[in-house]
Amino acid sequence: MTYVEPPYSDPARLAAALKDDGYAVLRPADVCALAGCSEAELAALAASWDNLELDNYLKDAGRYRRRRHSCFIQDGALAQAPHRAHWQPVEYNALHGGMHRLFAPVEAGTVAQAGWQRLLRSLGDVCSKVAGARRWYVEAHQFRIDTLEGIGRPTPEGAHRDGVDFVAVLLVGRSHIKGGETRVFDADGPNGQRFTMLEPWTLLLLDDARVIHESTPIQPDGANGHRDTLVLTWRAGGFQGAQVP
Repeated sequence: MTYVEPPYSDPARLAAALKDDGYAVLRPADVCALAGCSEAELAALAASWDNLELDNYLKDAGRYRRRRHSCFIQDGALAQAPHRAHWQPVEYNALHGGMHRLFAPVEAGTVAQAGWQRLLRSLGDVCSKVAGARRWYVEAHQFRIDTLEGIGRPTPEGAHRDGVDFVAVLLVGRSHIKGGETRVFDADGPNGQRFTMLEPWTLLLLDDARVIHESTPIQPDGANGHRDTLVLTWRAGGFQGAQVP
């Protein structure tokens, strides 16, 4: 299968690309440079994707998605917030909006790793360069989409916005699959890009107000096919939805 290469951004113009185009794509080496960590420190995070828990909230009754979710507050320093449910309004997620979905938290050993801490802090700093310094409410989602029962859907809700200020999608890895194309479209215009992230720790960073995004379904291309991603969101003014005890 032939894949379209991502439209990589000049890392020196990362904030400018977000302002000008509403999105930016970085190579793995540029992600490491931005975060101030080594490739080995990012690679060390990947093993935790083998220990995600089944997403029991899928309205299509699918069993192809496993995930963990935790929240953080970045106001200069990065601090983990008390565990809470993930919530989105139906205006942004017509399929699963309006539901308080309480997922297992990201494992403490993962959060403590240098690669995790440096990655989140550095990307939050980029958000502040674009939108101005502020307290950011950060949600971190570990996803594994598999093909054990056939088709896996990274975005079953379709092309969407998340109702936040910025979104980062990082490919952690893909194995024995085909498909999984990333698509980014202007929210209020005709322009769009389609490409496939193949290298682990490729980064797509989005201005959520300006663009909508989706990833196409994956199909098996061998045994135990799966696609792992880390999705991070930054929102000013608080987390979406009310706290669930």
